[in-house]
Amino acid sequence: MVTLRCGNADRLGVLGGTFDPLHYGHLALAEAGRDQLGLGCVLFVPAGDPPHKPSQPMSSAQHRGMMVAMVVGDYEGYTLSRADLDRPGPHYTADLLAILRHTYPNAELYFLMGSDSLRQFPAWHHPARIVAQARLAVLRRPNWEADVQALEWAVPGIREHLVWLEGAPLDISGTDIRRRVREGLPIGDLVPPSIEAYIHKHDLYRDQQGR
Repeated sequence: MVTLRCGNADRLGVLGGTFDPLHYGHLALAEAGRDQLGLGCVLFVPAGDPPHKPSQPMSSAQHRGMMVAMVVGDYEGYTLSRADLDRPGPHYTADLLAILRHTYPNAELYFLMGSDSLRQFPAWHHPARIVAQARLAVLRRPNWEADVQALEWAVPGIREHLVWLEGAPLDISGTDIRRRVREGLPIGDLVPPSIEAYIHKHDLYRDQQGR
């Protein structure tokens, strides 16, 4: 279920998402976490059935997993985890982290996220379980500043589990990339070349309105 290329790393980054598609913003977050936190490995974990996006059309698990695998294979210390893709839903981060803690019992987990996700964190499923299992490594995104005091009120103790990452935030979203593909606009500055080629080869996103 979970790729074991990370071996005996004592610090693991966990980067989840639909990865529809994987883009340079994801890679910038992974790089910031790896370099600044001394992560031995970063697990890219495509979501199987995101409960917060029940009505949003999504590319198949096969396509999303393949796009991640193609890119992370080119980076030392990055690997694909199918922990969510290969298990029945619903898929919650708290449950995913429990699986990873069982798989890597000696590793300290850092859940990598942008400040936009942190701002919405109290609405996640069992946020207290998440911070009990991993530290939150957060990279700021433009126009998405989180109110730490409000977060502390909503999830007591979260402040002690926050780690702020420095770096130039990339304001890139999968929604915008999919829109650009639908409209025939270039995406070469937003995604790695292999992802762009894969999208065009498999004609992804062109016939999925509203994505």
